Amino acid sequence: MIDWTPLLLTFKLAAVTTMALGVLGIPLAYWLAYTKNRMKPVVEALVSMPLVLPPTVLGFYLLVAFSPSNSFGQWLERWFNLRLIFSFEGLVFASILYSLPFMVQPIQSGFSGISSSLQEAAYVLGKSKLTTLFKVLLPNIKPSLLTGAVLSFAHTIGEFGVVLMIGGNIPGQTKVASIAIYDEVEALNYTSANTYSIILFVITFTILLAVYLLNGGYLKRSWK
Repeated sequence: MIDWTPLLLTFKLAAVTTMALGVLGIPLAYWLAYTKNRMKPVVEALVSMPLVLPPTVLGFYLLVAFSPSNSFGQWLERWFNLRLIFSFEGLVFASILYSLPFMVQPIQSGFSGISSSLQEAAYVLGKSKLTTLFKVLLPNIKPSLLTGAVLSFAHTIGEFGVVLMIGGNIPGQTKVASIAIYDEVEALNYTSANTYSIILFVITFTILLAVYLLNGGYLKRSWK
């Protein structure tokens, strides 16, 4: 009998991470798309590092930073009663960092693809930067927003190294589906591992296929 808890925990983690990335990623992508600051290449490099950095490296440094034996970890626990290692909150924080480029880069590309005349017209009409962002720019990059959200969600589902390092393997708290698969393989329970794997494969493939169909306009054309 399959234990559904790791799967439910995985989708909960992916949902929370995606929502948090939406709040953080849109302003960051906007800044990267329009800023002339000399620090832009540095910020872009930092944002993109999870694409090439081994996840265990990020997980290791987060583990060290948030450990109760570290001064920063002690400070978090003393003043905020927050322990990020071996907790769901720690998984969320690590997932936000690890999936950040999957949210920021599509949205940044969307902003960069908008004609500057559209933004200038909004300013001429007396619209503020905030109003222009929400009423003009974001409605024009819906495909980019959808792509960023779905890629972030799907990428979080597939995390292994980062969540293992920072969260460990605590059933019901940090044991997500990727870790459950690893455990089943280690125990030679290939049937259970296969079940988990098929479920994740079907769900992620379906989500990504839907996004490509929507962004490609195939669904709209098929109804004409």
